[in-house]
Amino acid sequence: MTAGEPVLLREQTDWGVRLVLNRPSKLNAISAELRDALTEAIADATADERVRVIAIAGAGRAFCSGYDLSESAPPTAWGWRDVLARDVEATLAVWSCPKPVIAQVHGYALAGGLELAMACDLVVAAEGAQLGEPEIRFGSAPVTLLMPFVIGQKKTRELLLTGDLVGAEEAERIGLVNRVVPVERLAAAVDALADRLARVPPDVMAPTKVMLNRAM
Repeated sequence: MTAGEPVLLREQTDWGVRLVLNRPSKLNAISAELRDALTEAIADATADERVRVIAIAGAGRAFCSGYDLSESAPPTAWGWRDVLARDVEATLAVWSCPKPVIAQVHGYALAGGLELAMACDLVVAAEGAQLGEPEIRFGSAPVTLLMPFVIGQKKTRELLLTGDLVGAEEAERIGLVNRVVPVERLAAAVDALADRLARVPPDVMAPTKVMLNRAM
């Protein structure tokens, strides 16, 4: 990313839009600017009748390394409360989107980056990807606790209490991702899946997602 380049790119496709986190020098760490840009882009895609499916990808070497810890910390607990509330709202905006959302994961999906992927309906990961929430090793905890609802309590406790990462194949085995493909086929695999989803009428897709989310 160079000076003046947007932190989020929008790539129009036949099936909808691919949103690309664009802070490659920071492994696409989520800054306040990127968080707000992604929330706005999800809202825009939701309102756009031409968009049937949304994919979220990362530029450079990784999907997303989590929240940007280099940003200045709020001076008070109440300040942290406001920041974390906005972070949770941004993740849940993806989760509650009435259109299907696919995470296109390569490299690292860590901490808040993994939470973003888990908020998506489907996750396609590249071979060699590493996923996890290592925050406990750095004195923190997950911002949006989605993992228990995705993979169950016992495996979640193992991952969150150790901070261990898992490879793409293990992530698929435990239900953290839907499928694993060679990295050179990642975008094409997401395109093919998105094309299948785009064939489902929106007035069927949206209430189905509502029912699934309420069941969760």
